[in-house]
Amino acid sequence: MTVEEIIHGESKRTEFKEMHSKNSEQYTKTVVAYANTQGGKLIFGVVDATREIVGIDESILFQTMDSIANAISDSCEPQIVPEIEPYTIEDKTVIIVTVAPEPQRPFYLKAKGKEKGTYIRVGATTRLASPEKIKELEMEGAKISWDELTCVGYDVTENAIKKLCHDMNTWRKEMQERKAIVKKLPAVTRTNLENWKVLKKTNDGYLASNAFALLTSDYFQYAKTQCAVFKGTDRTVFLDKREYTGPIYTQIEDAVKFVLRNIRLGAKIEGLIRKESYELPIDAIREMIVNAHCHRNLTDESCVQVAIYDDRLEVTSPGGLYNGLTFEEALEGHSKLRNRVIANVFSQIGLIEA
Repeated sequence: MTVEEIIHGESKRTEFKEMHSKNSEQYTKTVVAYANTQGGKLIFGVVDATREIVGIDESILFQTMDSIANAISDSCEPQIVPEIEPYTIEDKTVIIVTVAPEPQRPFYLKAKGKEKGTYIRVGATTRLASPEKIKELEMEGAKISWDELTCVGYDVTENAIKKLCHDMNTWRKEMQERKAIVKKLPAVTRTNLENWKVLKKTNDGYLASNAFALLTSDYFQYAKTQCAVFKGTDRTVFLDKREYTGPIYTQIEDAVKFVLRNIRLGAKIEGLIRKESYELPIDAIREMIVNAHCHRNLTDESCVQVAIYDDRLEVTSPGGLYNGLTFEEALEGHSKLRNRVIANVFSQIGLIEA
């Protein structure tokens, strides 16, 4: 931690406290929020409003560190063990509490219970988690993917199984041709769907996973793609809009076609050959929309949005970064799968890499 970092103020992963408060809830709820999201630092000895470094008196430094450690250990469930260290800045000593993103989610304040004591970070603030967010945190902690859960009440028909296998084989062939892959892969069968957890075989037939419902219908009304073209660089005036439903792989293709219809197509002459190209690479457009569906939070009843402005294309996917993944890690190419079954299916048909 440097003076420059402090000058920039609080952020999603940094919070200042001037003094150690006897009311430990003022900071333990932030510790819980850090553990439930992407980790962060609490810095004692810095005034939030002015960012002035006031420090902690040396005579009570270690007593304060012990008090913070005990409060966190006693207040949080499951137990959180942060790093607590003194740090000297401009000849003054501050206490830095570093909380890592933890896998045993959800974390909450014992005194308030799970429903009223689970917190997350939203921007530079600590917020009470919604019931939907708590469910997602529970699945993260149990290492369960929502899309592999049984879709209660959804009937599995023979026609739906055959159509999904047929469509997956068609997509696999098309993607291989696009990528000039010579090796021919075996046909997708219902056995593959079982092995990939899309279907669950029972004595009476099959049970559908949530992934099967997403791949064969519009059963989940919020699992759709909204596309719009806006005039200018904000959402004040729209010029065109479409909403696509049905199997998510057809939504992806429809959304890609929508974007291509509404961006510029140029051409250049290379020798005697006229080559046409869009102002944005088609593969990049498809990858953005595929990733939005593959990694979206399906417990959030919002939909994927594709917005075209005069100066940019934006694709919005419901949900934040998953299971402690940080923005910096994402930029470096790291990934954590929120929807393992959908990701595997997309990989099998060539929509995403392994």
